[in-house]
Amino acid sequence: MLRQIKPRTARSKRALEKRAPKAVENPKKALFLRGTTCSQVTQDALGDLYSLRQTLAKRFQKKNPIHPFEDASSLAFFSEKNDCSLILFGSSNKKRPHTITFARTFDYKMLDMLEFNLDPSTFRTISQFKTDKIPIGTRPLMVFAGTAFESPVPNEFTMAKSMLIDFFKGETSDKVDIEGLRSVVVVSADEPTSTNTSSDDISSKPVLHLRVYLIRTKRSGQKLPRVEVEEHGPRMDFRLGRMQEPDADMLKEALRKARTNEERTKKNITTDVIGDKIGRIHMGKLDLTQLQTRKMKGLKRDRDPHLLDDDDDVVMEVDEDEEERRRPKQKKKRTLDI
Repeated sequence: MLRQIKPRTARSKRALEKRAPKAVENPKKALFLRGTTCSQVTQDALGDLYSLRQTLAKRFQKKNPIHPFEDASSLAFFSEKNDCSLILFGSSNKKRPHTITFARTFDYKMLDMLEFNLDPSTFRTISQFKTDKIPIGTRPLMVFAGTAFESPVPNEFTMAKSMLIDFFKGETSDKVDIEGLRSVVVVSADEPTSTNTSSDDISSKPVLHLRVYLIRTKRSGQKLPRVEVEEHGPRMDFRLGRMQEPDADMLKEALRKARTNEERTKKNITTDVIGDKIGRIHMGKLDLTQLQTRKMKGLKRDRDPHLLDDDDDVVMEVDEDEEERRRPKQKKKRTLDI
């Protein structure tokens, strides 16, 4: 781990504040490294990916004796030293030839890793396509085709989709200029043909086809132009190899969003056109049998069990004297003797 440096000047203080955690993080930078043994095909692939990621990437040409899945401390050191959260490490050996390892870090600690094994027979560089080059700094459209990317359970294909989105994402913006949409990245996955899902048997896994196209708009005689695509390169076919899943606690911390000062909208409260606040209350089902009504002695049920017959009807005893007292008394007519 690097030692904590206390800023002594305004310049160093600004540099540390730039690396500090923020509510809206800076765009991720990618670091390109190569191992002690790296084939020319792998180096060309790293160079093409670097050209698509320029202005947000760094590339080192020296050989590094690093084995990511055995000891990733060197990758974490390079990540903190260069302030890069994405790492692409190229290597090649007899067991795993033409391999590009994608790695992501959180808080300068290794989060997850995934191996992409490149097929050299179908690989084509950007220079082999005689087309106009994509301007530096533009963001591409992305298309993922295949049922492997739609798995509800996290696996190596969902991780590959997440890593490729992070790699090609670039800077975030609220507004998009249509003239800036100059390229599209298409990643398609073949359907699995074998039930053998062993991590050692790479040949049995579906192939990922990565294609980059240039978008051209032409006149169509209508309001909307006619859109055509032309392959730009690079053309890469991958088979996924080893993977290192993220730690659950670290992933939860990485996905946590910072609290903002924005006022949260309250549920079920709206304001009408006049400006009055209207609230909606959700109540359960009402039992009207327990509703309290006006009490009347004539409707009161006697609780004595001997007064109830077999049909549970209420039998009420009537007192004749009581009825006589309740009757309204008639006024007597007075007679006058003349």
